[in-house]
Parts: sequence; C-alpha cells; structure tokens
Amino acid sequence: MPDTSGMTALSTNLDIYLISESDIPYEQDVLRQPHTLAPWLKYIEHKSESAIHERVFILERACRDLGRSYKVWKIYLDLRVQHLLGINPAKYVDEYVKVNECFERALMMLSKMPRIWLDYLHFLMKQCCVKETRRAFDRALRALPISQHDRIWPLYLDFAKSVKGPTAIRIYERYLQFKPQDVEDYIAVLVDFDYHAEAAEQYIKLLNAPKFVSNNGKSQFQIWTELTDLLVHFARNIKDHYKHTPSNTQINTEKIIRSGIDKFSDQRGKLWVSLAMYKIAIGDFESARDVFEEGITTVMTVRDFVLVFDAYVEFEESVISKLMETAGTEGASTEIDAELDLRMMKFEQLMDRRPFLVNDVMLRQNPNNVLEWEKRVGLWGSNAVQVVETYTDAIATINPKKASVGHLYQLFTNYAKFYEKAGDLGQARMVFEKGLNVPFKSANELADLYIEYAEMLLRAEEFDNAVNLIEKATHGAKRSTVDFFDESIPAQQRLHKSMKLWSFYVDLIESVGTVDDTRAVYDRIFELKIATPLTVVNYANFLEDNKYYEESFKVYERGVEQFSYPVAFELWNLYLTKAMKRKLNIERLRDLFEQALEKCPANFAKPLFLLYGELEETRGLSKNAMQIYDRATGRVSEKDRAEMYKFFIKKTATIYGLPATRAIYERAIEALPDSECRVLCADFADMERKLGEIDRARAVYVHGSQFADPRLHPNYWDKWHEFEVLNGDEETFKEMLRIKRSVQAQYNTDINFIAAQTVARKQEDNTSNEIEKIQKEKLPEDADAMEQLAYAEE
Repeated sequence: MPDTSGMTALSTNLDIYLISESDIPYEQDVLRQPHTLAPWLKYIEHKSESAIHERVFILERACRDLGRSYKVWKIYLDLRVQHLLGINPAKYVDEYVKVNECFERALMMLSKMPRIWLDYLHFLMKQCCVKETRRAFDRALRALPISQHDRIWPLYLDFAKSVKGPTAIRIYERYLQFKPQDVEDYIAVLVDFDYHAEAAEQYIKLLNAPKFVSNNGKSQFQIWTELTDLLVHFARNIKDHYKHTPSNTQINTEKIIRSGIDKFSDQRGKLWVSLAMYKIAIGDFESARDVFEEGITTVMTVRDFVLVFDAYVEFEESVISKLMETAGTEGASTEIDAELDLRMMKFEQLMDRRPFLVNDVMLRQNPNNVLEWEKRVGLWGSNAVQVVETYTDAIATINPKKASVGHLYQLFTNYAKFYEKAGDLGQARMVFEKGLNVPFKSANELADLYIEYAEMLLRAEEFDNAVNLIEKATHGAKRSTVDFFDESIPAQQRLHKSMKLWSFYVDLIESVGTVDDTRAVYDRIFELKIATPLTVVNYANFLEDNKYYEESFKVYERGVEQFSYPVAFELWNLYLTKAMKRKLNIERLRDLFEQALEKCPANFAKPLFLLYGELEETRGLSKNAMQIYDRATGRVSEKDRAEMYKFFIKKTATIYGLPATRAIYERAIEALPDSECRVLCADFADMERKLGEIDRARAVYVHGSQFADPRLHPNYWDKWHEFEVLNGDEETFKEMLRIKRSVQAQYNTDINFIAAQTVARKQEDNTSNEIEKIQKEKLPEDADAMEQLAYAEE
C-alpha cells in the first residue's frame, strides 16, 4: 500500500518540497488568479504525470479556492477513487473513509449534482456499510429534484437486491411511491426473497384495481394464474406467516380460487386442480378429495374433466403407493392395512365411474343431446333399474324443440324395445303412447315413432291394431291446406301429410289388406297432393300386378298431370312403353304420343320421337314413321339434332333407298352448325360416290370445305384427297389443292380460329405420323407423283 499521508492538507512548511522549478510559472498564475478556473486546469494538466501526493496537493488547493467547481471536484474525486481500485475495503477501511470524506465535502458544495451522487453511491456500494449506503441514497433522493430521481433509483434497486431482507423490501415500497406501475417488479422481488404472503397481497391489489395495465403485457387471467400458482406452491409458507404474524387481512386461498372458477369458465379444470393441490400442500387430504370430486362433477368440458380426473388419479396413486410402502415395513399396524384396502377399493370405484362421469360432462354441456343419453343407457348394460331410471330422466330432461343431436323418437323407440325384450308389451305401449304426444320439432320424427310403434305391433302379430294405429295417424281433413314443412304448426297436425308414413301405410295395407283398401289409400295420397313419382309408379305397378291395366294407365295420366318435366318425361316413358306392350288401339297410342310431345322440352323429345317412330314402323305406316322422324329433326335440342338427322337418313335409305336421302342431307347441312356440317358433307359426298355421281360428290366436298380448317380438321381433307386420287384427274386434284390453300388462308386471317389452331396444333403433331401411314396404305403408288405434278403446274 502506497503512502497516502500527503493526501491531506499539508502544512505550509512542507509546501515548498512539493513544488518544483517547473511548477513556478503555474504557481504564479494561480496566485494571481486564485478564483479563476483556467489557471488551475492548466496546472492540473501539467501535474497529470506527477506522483499521487503532488496531484492531490494541487487538487486540494484548487477545491479550496474553487469550492463550487464541478469540473475540479470531478477530477479530484475520480483520482481518489481510481487510486483505490483493487484495494480491499475491509482491510483498508481508513483509506476508504478518507475518500468518503472527500465526497462529503464535495456534496456540501455540489449537492444538486447527480453525477457526484452516483459516483459516491457506486463507491459506497463497494464497501461493507449497508446503513451508511442506504442513508446516502436517501440523502441523494432528498437533495435532488424528483425529475432526476430516475438516475438514482436503478442503482438504489440494485443495492436493495444485493442486501435483501427487510431493508430491500422497504426500499421497494418507497420506490412504488415513485413508480407505482412497476409493482410487478416488486412482486418478483418479494417472491425471490421468500416473502410469499406479501407477494400474494400485492397480486390481490392488482386484481382489485380495474384500471391497472401491466407493463409486461400480462392479462388479468395471467396475473390470476400467477397468484394461484403462488398460493398453491407456497401454501405452507403463507399459512405459517399469518400464524406468526396475525393480520386482519389474511388471505383466503380457497375463496380466491373459487372466485376464479366462477370468473374464468374456460380454465375451470386448471383452477380445480390448483385448489386441490392447495389442500394437499397444507396436508388436508380429505378436503382435497372433496375438491376433486366437486371438480369432476361440475366441469363443463371434456378437456377440463380429463385435467381434473388425471390429477385425481395421480393423487390417489401417490397415496396408495405411500401406504404400500408403509404397510411393507416391519411393525405396520392393521389400521394401515385397512386404510390401504379402503383406498384401493375407492380407486377402483373411481376408475369404474370414469365413463359415467364423462357422460355427465357431455350432458351438462347439452342436456338435450339424445345420443349421449343413449350412451348412458348403454353404460348401465343389464342393470334394468338404472336403465329405466336413465330413460325416465332423459324424457323428463330433454326439450323436444331443442333436441338437435340425435333423434328423439329413437329414445322412445329404444325405451319401448327394452320393455318388449323383457316381455312387457303393456309398458312398451305406454312408452309409445307417451311419445306420440310429445311436441316434436319435426313431423318426420313423429312419423318414425308411429312406424316403430306399428312394427312392434306387427312383431306381436296384432295386425288390426297396427292398421288402426296408422289409420289414426294419417287421418285428416278431406281437403287439407296444412303445410307439412311449417314448423309453427304442431307436428301432430301436420302428420297426415307425411309421405313416409303414407308409404308405410301402403306397404302395410298391401300386406294385410285387400286390393280395394290399398287402392283407397293410394287415392287418398293423390287427394292430399303429396304423391311422389315413386308413388305413381308403385300404384300403377300394383294395379298392373292385379290385372287392372286400364286403372294403372289412369294412374300414369294422373301422374303426368301432377308433375312437370323432367319427372313427367320418366312417367311418360314408362306409360308409353307399357301401353305399347299392351298393344292398345293405334289411334289411342298416337293420341298419347301427341299429348306427351305437346309440352315436352327439346332436350327430352328425342327418346319420345324414337319410340313414336318405332310404334309407326311396327304397327302403323312407314310413311308416318318418316314424318315423325322428320318432325323430330326440328323439335329435338341442338346437341341431339345431328344424331337425329343421321338416324333419319339411315331410316330413309333403308326404306326408300339412297337417292331419297339427298333432300334430307341438304336440309341438314343448312340447319346444323358448321362443326356438324363438315362431318355430314363428308357422309353426303360418300353417298353420292356410291351412287356414281362423282361430280355431285365433288361439289359437296367443295361446299363442305368452307367449314374445315386444314390445320384443325385434316381428316376431311384426307378423305377428299383420297377421293380425287381414286376418281379425279390432274385438273380436279389441282383445284382441290387450290381450294385447300384458299381455305387455310381464310382461317389464318380469322381471329376466331387462331386460338383454336394453337390448341389443336399439339394434337395434330401427335396424329400426323399416323395419318401419313394411313395415306400411304390407301393411296396408289402414283399418288405422290400426281400431287407433286399438280403443285409444279400451279
């Protein structure tokens, strides 16, 4: 340790030894201007490389003459502090005290300078003087204006964290008066210092402050979760704190957690577990079990249930494991064995209850969930008493208007089947009768219940009762205006218009009733105007099976009057087919076909015309058949017209010969779109070639060429090419090539075909090789020579 005795004020007898000859000019300057800063700074700079005691000698004099100079004091204090770097403050206490005194002297003159205070406080924190350091911090806060306290408090808080204990807590309490929004930092410090009760109280204050905004962006639930975790994990510490320091504001942990359960409905599972863990932490195991039981019987979601139930199971397993360890030791009492057996039995019961508890959760979510009630019945298995009780509770609980999951009628049906299997048909009837009076939301459900009731009666061979039941259900006004789909009307008043119920009624009457009874039921369906196309077909087939052919045709007529197209088309198709099969009078059949075609849309006309033509070909005149096919070409839809023309041409060629088709070809070429004309022209030309009319065929090819782009439709030009090779000469071949180039040029300038050509070019590339191969197989040997010659002459 260097000698620092010269750091104090030296006597005048020794001053002369600290001043060298080089210092004399500076001494003269400071003597002439002792209260001016510049000479002193020059002197201090001059002595910057001198020994420590010489520099202290100059700085002491400067501070005495310039007592309010911040710059001089800063240089002096930094020198003294730097000189003690690396010096143990506990071993050299006196040296540190001397520097402290220098700081105190400086602060007497510069108490408003925060930098001096900060340097002093940093220096004090290196020493083992908690009391002096805390007082210095307090003096700094009192001396400086509040606008500069931000510079002191971070260092003060670091000091508080280093000293811990009550001192740190008191410092943070004062800091909260300066910045109350930093209360979360205070809570963290309380937790770090094991002041858990005080931390919990601060959390409660935050939750009770509605305008509090977390600096860390925490939500109210996050703060609540932190409070809950604190209360649970340090339950014993908090309890002991209030036991030794009684307070009027003791924390009621259970009340706090239960209020959270009510407030945060989406986190109930976690909070129930927290409450149980609190009970376990304070050693109240029976209360913990009560909490678990309350949790698993009150949570509203399966997620929360699984969370609570798993924690419950884990707790019971830990207790059983502990008891087993104790029971395995020597000298274990019989009471421990008995308790172990009891706990094992309780654990098994808990595991057996799990499916029922999950079902309870689902029913608490939606008590009108029919499927969950059915699952609960299945859980009871063969326990008849519980099954009946479950069905009774379900019927009493479910609101028919809100039963959206599952079908309510199925609940009554299964309940009745339960009694039916037990052989108690009387109780089964009572269940069905009760169900028939339930205000179902949907009339279809009520219809299904009637059907199930009737099927049970049929299984019991009570056929008359089944018929009477359905007859009663379908009874209604002769001219009913009730809308079956109007849910504002009770289902019982809409039931007589249920087609499902009427269909079952028809099947039932067909099985156990007479033909007249069945016909009466079908007629009633038509009166109510609820018949479907299938009803029409079934009624007609029923009459046909019973040899009532004319009546079956009348049913078809009623059907085609009731239904529009496209349903009417199917009925007409069946009607006309069966009428032709029965070989009705030809005039009557013609009238039927004319009626069918009168309002038939174009897209459904083709099958009817073909059937009509077939009738005339088989039982009428060929002339009439041709007229029908001719009419069809103008009545069918655009997509069917080309096919109809081809069929007409084929029939004409068969009956009247090929020459008779010329007029049809000409009409078709005028009526059909270009894409179809191209194909038809090729067929027309081929027909003329067969008749030996080469010039007419060539003229047809010329006419059709305007519809065939050589790049998109090479097949057309290949046919013409083949035709000229076989039947033409050099001039005609040359004319064909000229027309081909002309048509290609025309399409190249037509923007409507440019895009199409681009798309088709790929297809053309893929098929070009095959086309060339076919041409070489079909053309004679001199075909290539003829084509080259024609191009050369051109």
